[in-house]
Amino acid sequence: MAQEKGCACSTAPKLIFSCSGGADVGAVADRAARQLTLDGVGKMFCLAGIGGRVSGIVTSTKAAANILAIDGCPLDCAAKTLKEAGFNDFVHVRVTELGCEKGNTRVDDACVRSVAQQITPLFSE
Repeated sequence: MAQEKGCACSTAPKLIFSCSGGADVGAVADRAARQLTLDGVGKMFCLAGIGGRVSGIVTSTKAAANILAIDGCPLDCAAKTLKEAGFNDFVHVRVTELGCEKGNTRVDDACVRSVAQQITPLFSE
């Protein structure tokens, strides 16, 4: 049976930016953002493009319905990158506040799923 498609004209994307730092919690943040994208919670977008002020990425981000920044640790690189580019209205989550400890976190599917599940209700409407 064919599904009817409605107009999505007024639907702006929900964008997810994550730390992808060298620490274990940065890797968890990155993988959690990818999992949230797979789960349909939002769409992972390019934080480096924000930092580099890539015009298309900045313009798309300005049009977003919601923005999520996932940081691995208290350095808050993702949030600071967004703020430096002029974005101040976003949900901010820190992996170290979700049960992960920098330097002592296994980067595995179970950990990533746990973090993604904790983030979902914080970024869902």
